[in-house]
Amino acid sequence: MTSESASVVQPEPKGMGEFSRVTGVFFEPGVAFADIAARPRWVVPVLLIILGIIAFNVTYGSHVGWHTLVMDQLDTPKAAERMQNMTAEQRQQAIAMQEKMMPFIYTIGPVLMPLAFVISAGLMMGMLATMSSGLRFKQVFAITCYAGLVGIIANILGIVVMFLKSPDQFNFMNPLAFNPAAFMDPKSSSKFLYTLGTGLDLFKIWGAVLTAIGIKVAAGNRISATGAALVVFVPYAVLLLIGATLAGMFS
Repeated sequence: MTSESASVVQPEPKGMGEFSRVTGVFFEPGVAFADIAARPRWVVPVLLIILGIIAFNVTYGSHVGWHTLVMDQLDTPKAAERMQNMTAEQRQQAIAMQEKMMPFIYTIGPVLMPLAFVISAGLMMGMLATMSSGLRFKQVFAITCYAGLVGIIANILGIVVMFLKSPDQFNFMNPLAFNPAAFMDPKSSSKFLYTLGTGLDLFKIWGAVLTAIGIKVAAGNRISATGAALVVFVPYAVLLLIGATLAGMFS
């Protein structure tokens, strides 16, 4: 073998296609996340998640109607107090305005979903920096995006439940009975406890577990499985407590 032939660079393996990645996250997460860490793309999962949320919201608007959600949001002590200071005409105008805004908010709003993944990845990178994991932000961000695909399953099931339930019994903010809050009265329960209950959701925990698996696979022996779990669940718990506290204060 000549020195010229020995110096030929072998082409880099092509890796998994996007369909294999998306399905692999659910059926072969170790293999899928190894490929995601090696080639940290994120556009496809983010687009799928956005489309899933929009599909759920549009279906809700056409099948249940935004008036139901507006009235649910106004059926709180603080909202009722504000409405009492309005005339009947002003109340009707306020309700009509909110009904017009809802389709825009819940159709365009999902486009901001990547920002939530950026924040989550940033918080996890802060902890990973103390562990000498060697991971880059782009890798953690891609892992977070692919783990978020569990939300599509939740959206599909939510649409199914939407057609099985009476429209006036469907809870837009918590459509599935996979968390403690589903068994609490959203109107009379403590907002702090109710928000905590929604955070202990099967699909959210599933997504967090997949994220931890992805981080462990990407980091290899540089961090333990326990360390990877802490990286994911500590920021999640902190954000959940902050959200529940704010809900209790301002709802």
